[in-house]
Amino acid sequence: MNRQPLPATSGPARRHPASGRLARLAAAALVGLAIVAGPRPALAQNADATVLDAREAFRKKDRNRLAAARAVALAANHPLAAWVDYWDLAARLPDASPTDLEDFYKRWPGTYVEDRLRNDWLLELGRRRDWTTFAADLPRFRMNDDREVACYALLVDHQAGKDVREAALAAWLAQRDGDDGCALLATTLAEAKVFGPAEAWRKLRAATDAGRPRAMRQAVALVSPAAATALAEILDSPARYLARKASAATRTDAELATIALARIAATDPEGAASQLEERWDRALPPELAAWAWAVVARQSAMKLLPEAPDQFRLASQRAGNRDVDWPAETLAWKVRAALRADNGRPRWQQVVQAVDAMGAAEQRDPAWVYWKARALQGLAKDSQDGESMRAMARELLADLSGQVHFYAKLAAEDLGRPITLPPLPAPPTEAERDAAQRHPGLARALALAGLGLRDEGRREWNFSLRGMDDRQLLAAAALACRAQDWQLCINTSERTRGEIDLAQRFPMPWKDEIVAIARERGLDDAYVFGLIRQETRFMPTLRSSVGAAGLMQLMPATARETAKKIGMDYSADMITDRDTNLRLGTSYLKRVLDDFGGSQALAAAAYNAGPGRPRRWREGPVLEPAAWAENIPFAETRDYVKKVLSNATYYAALMGREAPSLKARLGRTIGPREASLPAIDKDLP
Repeated sequence: MNRQPLPATSGPARRHPASGRLARLAAAALVGLAIVAGPRPALAQNADATVLDAREAFRKKDRNRLAAARAVALAANHPLAAWVDYWDLAARLPDASPTDLEDFYKRWPGTYVEDRLRNDWLLELGRRRDWTTFAADLPRFRMNDDREVACYALLVDHQAGKDVREAALAAWLAQRDGDDGCALLATTLAEAKVFGPAEAWRKLRAATDAGRPRAMRQAVALVSPAAATALAEILDSPARYLARKASAATRTDAELATIALARIAATDPEGAASQLEERWDRALPPELAAWAWAVVARQSAMKLLPEAPDQFRLASQRAGNRDVDWPAETLAWKVRAALRADNGRPRWQQVVQAVDAMGAAEQRDPAWVYWKARALQGLAKDSQDGESMRAMARELLADLSGQVHFYAKLAAEDLGRPITLPPLPAPPTEAERDAAQRHPGLARALALAGLGLRDEGRREWNFSLRGMDDRQLLAAAALACRAQDWQLCINTSERTRGEIDLAQRFPMPWKDEIVAIARERGLDDAYVFGLIRQETRFMPTLRSSVGAAGLMQLMPATARETAKKIGMDYSADMITDRDTNLRLGTSYLKRVLDDFGGSQALAAAAYNAGPGRPRRWREGPVLEPAAWAENIPFAETRDYVKKVLSNATYYAALMGREAPSLKARLGRTIGPREASLPAIDKDLP
């Protein structure tokens, strides 16, 4: 709650110390793992502190402490000895030999740490340029999810005489940071004349789009030293570069001027638009002018400026009114800008054009399926092919409506279908429960979580889920539920596709307490459940990287201010107490909801991003709430609002309530604050 500054991606990694039932279940998991692994000596009973000490030594790069901890953990046959062994070898990997790695693999075959260390080792071999050992070990890398390793692998294929141009270009363009592997691949292919200046400029534009200066520098270095010098000036002051040195006399000059315009647009899209209008739109080659306008339009859309739809139109015109190779995020903002256009009268044709220009994976995203269906309905009114467009829209909505998410419920309601819960699958059998209980990786994950090593536990858990079918996933989720690790429970249950247990996906720990406090505060209890599920997955002792804590993720200052407001005796150490946090969180949520006139969408946005931001975001045209939510500039808050309201709708259905539909929760419209409402609560933190 109010976790600023917000990251561009989903929420930060969180940890909590072992507590109560989770610690006991984790201990039980250790016992179960010992049954699988063999007898557990008494020495292991007191070795948990050794594991925690090893993790801290790894963080501090203290090799001596790690070596000592490793010896203790292995001697004790501790169920988490594999992790201590991993930390020890990972810390000295630059000095390790292939024999060291092979011995480790033999000690821990099939485990997460075996594959994790192989990933680390492949990166180390790439940095060593030991391609023979790299090629020998690569086929055993099971996760195969590291882009830098993939770039090294393509380089090995190139050295073997294979044609890797297209795959290498795709990997290089997708690279976000300037890592060694993809940079070496690009440099090698440039020296071999497989990549030329066109590919380097394309990568430079992609890195500029992503705001990655290091990757920008690596790309421009493949063009020329002079271009690299010019880029350094642009990164220092793009406006000064445009005013003093920029021209479009050569292709290099034009490319650099376009990069300068994009850098200006990142903070001042209106200023960049003025530069284009006054000079550069005419001076640049059409394809570069198109990209510059697209960058400006995206930044304008993210600032909710009304000029964005027209800027996207100009970008398409400069590109010859054809599909263009713009990043998926640029096309997403083209859709969002079109939804806000013309005082809330969406430009449906622009929506369809943007979605159709996306890649196949992006076109399957529920948001773009839904908005394309809505666009087809809007265009059908004035089209000779209206009936076929309406039929296509109905088909798209019908495909969505059977799923479990925000846009699925909107699609169902658009089709006039009431919310229906999928049939409850049969509970896991005794054999299925026993298999989950005896799974070594799941046991290690619960043990790690029980020791407070949640990040390591999550990674071990997710690795263990690979290849599981729905029945195995339901049993694994049930194991996490019994451990009261609701985060692992929910996240695992959400992986099933055919057998969907909504009660497992939407659990209600402490139902009586939450319902009672919600009603006492005058809040919809399903809304409170939906918010807590999104905040912490019902893990009461979580702390975020920016300091938000407890079941409802209160910032310390907000907790103090709210406690004072409601007259509660409070001290800082009480913030993770479940009942205290629940009382403070619901009190704050009620204030937020009242300040935003009862709008659950606006209140959710304020709870996540602070009240000041949604007050600004509601200015401008009056929008249907779903379009307003899709236009929230922060990705975390945009996702948060949609999930909180979707969660609330499912919780209401699971509780058997006559409750508002999703559209009713969203409300009729969102726009500037009505003058008839009470004054803004300026004290609201």
